[in-house]
Amino acid sequence: MQPPPSPPVSPSESTSAGARTDGSCVRIGALVPLTRPGWAEAGRHLLAGLELAVREVNGTGGIAGRPLELVVRDTAADPRKAAAAVDELAGLGVAALAGEYHSVVARAVAMRADELGVPFLCSSAVLDTLTEQPTPWVARLAPAQSHGWRIYADFLLGAGHRRIAVAAEPSVYWASGAGILRNRLAPHGGSVVELDMRALTPAALCDELVGHGVTALLLLVGHPEPAVSIVEAVRRDERLPGMMIGAPAGQPEFTEWVARSGPDGTGVPFLRYLPERLSPLGARVESALREGLGGAPSFVAFEGYDTVTVLADVLRSEGTDRTDIAASWPVVDVEGTRGRIRFSRVPGIGVWQWAWAPVQVVERDGADLDQFRVLHSG
Repeated sequence: MQPPPSPPVSPSESTSAGARTDGSCVRIGALVPLTRPGWAEAGRHLLAGLELAVREVNGTGGIAGRPLELVVRDTAADPRKAAAAVDELAGLGVAALAGEYHSVVARAVAMRADELGVPFLCSSAVLDTLTEQPTPWVARLAPAQSHGWRIYADFLLGAGHRRIAVAAEPSVYWASGAGILRNRLAPHGGSVVELDMRALTPAALCDELVGHGVTALLLLVGHPEPAVSIVEAVRRDERLPGMMIGAPAGQPEFTEWVARSGPDGTGVPFLRYLPERLSPLGARVESALREGLGGAPSFVAFEGYDTVTVLADVLRSEGTDRTDIAASWPVVDVEGTRGRIRFSRVPGIGVWQWAWAPVQVVERDGADLDQFRVLHSG
C-alpha cells in the first residue's frame, strides 16, 4: 500500500530541495517576498539565484562535507512579518541570513539581525540606512540608493531633463529617492515636483504634469498598480507628447510589466545592476537561471546567486560561528557573476558594503520587448 502524498509546503515554510534537516546541514535563512503585496516576481528571481548557488555548493562537497540548506521565509513586503521570521530563523540555528528585495523590509531584518547578533547578507535592498547605527553584523551586495539614484539623475541631466515630476506614494524608500534626485539635480538648475498619488487619479496626474511644464515623470509607486495605469494615461494624453516616463526602482525589469503594459511599457528607463557584458561565470549562471526560470533572469537573480557564493566562501573558511562570520566581512574577496566582491565601510552607510556593483540605466526595446537598450552606465 502506497503512503499518502505529503501536503504541499508553503513558501513560508520551505527548505531547499534535497536538504536534510537532522542537524547535519549548514543552514542559511532566506528572506524573500513571494506573495502580495510584495513584488513576488522579484522574490521568485531572488530565490532562483539563491537556490541555484546552493545546488552548486552542494554539488562540490558542500561546507566541509556538510550540505548547505536554505530555509526560506516569505516576507510578503511586511517588515513585522520579516522581523518575526528573523527571530524564528535565529532560533532554528541558521548560521546567517540572506536575501530580501524590499528596502523597508530589509531595514527591519537588518535591525533585528543586529539586535540578535545574526550575520545578514542583504542581496537586493538599496536603502542607505539599513540600521540606525553602524553594525558589524550586516553586509550588502546591492549598491546603496544614494549611489544608484545619483547615476540615474546624471542620466536625466545628460538627456536634457531639468524639470522632473515624481508620482509618489508614501514610503521611506520613495521619499529617500526623491531627495537624492533633488539634491543631484539642483546644482545643475534642475528641480523635482512631487505629486502625491494618494490624492490624484492618473487623469488628474496628467493635468498636473501639463500645469507644471515638466519633461519627465518618474514612477515612485507600486507595481503593477498604480504604475501601469499611470503609464497608460500619460501615453494616451495628447497634451503630453514626448513625455519621458522613468522608473528608477526597476519595475520594467520584470515580465509582469511587459504582460500588463505591452508597448506602452517600452522606453521606460530604469536602474539595473548588471555589467554590459557578463564574465564567463556570469554567462554560465545566466544560462542555468534562464533554464530554471523559463525565461531571462533579472539582475535580482544574479544578486541571489552572488549572495550564496559569498556566504559559502565565508562558511568554508570561517566555519559556522556567527561571530566569526560577521568578523569576516572585511576580508571577503570572491569572484561573483558581476565582478569581484569585496566589502568596505562607505561614509554614511552603516553596513559593510560592496562598492560597487555595476549600475546601468536601461530601457526595454520597443522593437523587441525581451531586449534592453543600455542608455547610461555608472
